[in-house]
Amino acid sequence: MSRFGAALAADPDAERAARRAAHGALGRVAGAPDLVVVTAAVADPDSADQVAAAVAEQVAATGNENCAVVGAMAEGVMGESSLGDAADGDGMPGRGRTSVAVWAARLPGTRVRAFRLHSHRVSRPFEEDLAAGPANGTMAVGGLPEPWPDERVALLFADPYSFPVHGFLARCNALLPQLPFVGGLAPGPAGYGSARLLLGSEAYATGAVGVLLGGELNAAIAVSQGCRAIGPAMTVTEAEGDLLLGLAGRPAYRRLREILAEQKPEVRAQAATGLHIGIALNEYVDEHESGDFLIRGVVGLDPETDGIRVGEPVEIGQTVRFQVRDAASAAEGLRTVLRAARARPGYETIGGALLVSCNGRAAGLFPEPFGAGHDLHTVCSELGTAAVAGFFGSGEIGPVGGRNHLHGYTASVLAFADGD
Repeated sequence: MSRFGAALAADPDAERAARRAAHGALGRVAGAPDLVVVTAAVADPDSADQVAAAVAEQVAATGNENCAVVGAMAEGVMGESSLGDAADGDGMPGRGRTSVAVWAARLPGTRVRAFRLHSHRVSRPFEEDLAAGPANGTMAVGGLPEPWPDERVALLFADPYSFPVHGFLARCNALLPQLPFVGGLAPGPAGYGSARLLLGSEAYATGAVGVLLGGELNAAIAVSQGCRAIGPAMTVTEAEGDLLLGLAGRPAYRRLREILAEQKPEVRAQAATGLHIGIALNEYVDEHESGDFLIRGVVGLDPETDGIRVGEPVEIGQTVRFQVRDAASAAEGLRTVLRAARARPGYETIGGALLVSCNGRAAGLFPEPFGAGHDLHTVCSELGTAAVAGFFGSGEIGPVGGRNHLHGYTASVLAFADGD
């Protein structure tokens, strides 16, 4: 037996699926768990109450009344099914099939503190504390426990419609620069109003839930943005907010057209369906690697101003590079960051991992035989563990360049070293 366990169960009855998945995951853990993560793909979001209660009941039976249980409802869930349930081999059985994935871990020496975040509008000026929300100062966030100096990582699952995740991460970057966040957005099975976030035996329709992990913990973060660079790295010479106007002294749109003209037809086709841009987060390096760029989408082209609108404010002097995304680059990017995580001293043996992958990666990016299960199978294979579970989100949370960001088309992994 191990300190980690994961199981996925598919059943028309959500409560029964939750019980089976919890039984499978908990049965693989040697001793009582300290952290349990639950993700469920259900047609009826109100069944989240039964899912939460069923898992919490089985966790309580292990004898650790302080075990933290958190989770979310999602479009699709991921987990290796070893309970006799066929999950189409892809870990995303949300296609008309109710499924629950449960992940459990015993974390000796680790402080595990669960929390629920809520936001509300305020009229007071922006305050320099964690209660402050987005940069416009109209929202405040409450519920985060006072962080201890030895906090290692925070898990965060949020409803994108009710929680200001961009502002929250920005504020945490400013006030808690050493605390990485890993997780994702879980909008629920039917979008707006269907989100359900799990904490203990309860389900909540708004806000965010998560855990702070501190003390003795060996956990590595791997974030794969899955893009391939095209053209040279260039300095921004003119910009207004998220409107990129000048690159290396040339009009940005003209420079883009020149770069695309130099590419092969298949690359131009990829750019036509999804052009991205990488923004370097550290200007003090001689040569930027792929992991040095924060990937953002190109959201509009303006031939009149020769400008390019991107999904992130850019500043004069920053280095940027255009990017395209395809299955090969996404697959190689994920393998690269996982191997780098495992190459760290003390991480030769990984006990378990949590995975949040973009639902856009699941929807046709990877070819068969794995399809939507590509990321799950890659994580299990590269880390050498079957104790992996998670969900497909509408946004993924993870650090790049030492700062927390909300990503798209990304795989975000939290891997735990097995000290036993």
